[in-house]
Amino acid sequence: MDEYSQKLEDFIFNDIKKIENLTVLEFGVRHGISTNRFLDNIKQNKGHLYSVDVDDCSSVEKKIPKEFDVIYLDSFHSASHIKKIIYLYFPMLKKNGFFFIDDISWVPYVKDNYRNSFNCEINNKETFYTILEILRSNRENIDIYFSFKGSGMCKIVKKSDLHLNGEHKLLSRTFSIKNFVRKFFIK
Repeated sequence: MDEYSQKLEDFIFNDIKKIENLTVLEFGVRHGISTNRFLDNIKQNKGHLYSVDVDDCSSVEKKIPKEFDVIYLDSFHSASHIKKIIYLYFPMLKKNGFFFIDDISWVPYVKDNYRNSFNCEINNKETFYTILEILRSNRENIDIYFSFKGSGMCKIVKKSDLHLNGEHKLLSRTFSIKNFVRKFFIK
């Protein structure tokens, strides 16, 4: 099994394989690997899969149900797009449902690493921090888990039917005087 398929099995299908009448909204089809795996699951447990692979999803809402057990996002990989999709479609996720986001790890894409890609490094890192900023203001609404297999994946579990609060920037102390002093004395 390739790395991507293994990531799907370990991080998605172990959680959802027993959900009866599973409803899935999938953004991003590409080669159909995740689509086929969702379809296999649905054949076993009944349900419906709605797969979307377009840049403008504004007309999609008229054609899909109002609730989903799973939303899987593996489409355009920019933090602003991912934030937009989370806030637009999270209200459609059932309580205790799963929102999966692929490509959240920048580590494979850093300079001189095995996937070396400037765009993927920056986009995935921005996505990762955007998800953390959403978590910061929504701890009562969501739990978040990460996998760093391959390009990484995020799992958001919906804990309540409350609307998501806007994200709050993470205030880092990395470039603070206190950290500079700490590093100076640790050597």
